[in-house]
Amino acid sequence: MRLFTGLSAFPITPMTPSGQVIADNLATLVRRIEAGGADSIGLLGSTGTYMFLDRAQRRRAVATALATVTSTPVIVGVGALRTDTACDLARDAAAEGASGLLLAPVSYTPLTEAEVYDHFQAVSSATDLPLCIYSNPGTTRFTFSPALVGRLAALPTVAAIKLPLPAGPLAPDLAAFRAAAPGLSIGYSGDWGCKDALLAGCDAWFSVAGGLWPEAVVRLARTAMAGDRAEADRQDAAFAPLWDLFQTHGGLRIVYAAAALMGLTTADPPRPLLPVDETVRAQVKAALP
Repeated sequence: MRLFTGLSAFPITPMTPSGQVIADNLATLVRRIEAGGADSIGLLGSTGTYMFLDRAQRRRAVATALATVTSTPVIVGVGALRTDTACDLARDAAAEGASGLLLAPVSYTPLTEAEVYDHFQAVSSATDLPLCIYSNPGTTRFTFSPALVGRLAALPTVAAIKLPLPAGPLAPDLAAFRAAAPGLSIGYSGDWGCKDALLAGCDAWFSVAGGLWPEAVVRLARTAMAGDRAEADRQDAAFAPLWDLFQTHGGLRIVYAAAALMGLTTADPPRPLLPVDETVRAQVKAALP
């Protein structure tokens, strides 16, 4: 199986209020993901609050995860405001033994397509690791066109793209990127729609929920990839209250509350993010799969 296929589970990165990674909590989460059968672990994605951590803290998280897993590939987010910093983060991930990289075009000033291409060209050349394009227009204010993705896919180490769910029908969106970059692995995030994305023929589900409930989410992903729509719909229905909370409050806030309720960590989201209030916390408790 190629690296960027199947179910990629994204854990939170538990940290102290001062930003120090709580290694034993992170190791517990990573160990659960591996035991749950995920195809890969997406470390330091948005759920892993990568932009709240400095280089040393990120490397500690990567070292902890790689020391914990036995065989599950670890994909490491290396997004940063500066290209040289992202290159350094890529090299750190490679040195610790990561299997792949995830890169978002993070910038305070919205980037042009030329700037994004140059950024990806530089970071993808920093190591030999396969790299996944991270399209997250909600935070980066940059939307990848199929044409740009086709150009990026020609770079030697660019192997995949992580797309957000489209505003309209999914099939034309998937078809457009398939046509522009035929050899690229295409996956989606937005857990509430990824069952349908897999049924439509995408290659990967990049999952927030998979970071806490890997067994159930892997089971759903496998069912959808096998094309069993009726059974996938049945399994997905059990997550409906959770998907509603993700869409209302953001998956990051909800999984922090869920992780605390499950006794996996006492860490809060990094400030300025705040924990959910007691009303939402009760809703999370009722929605736990």
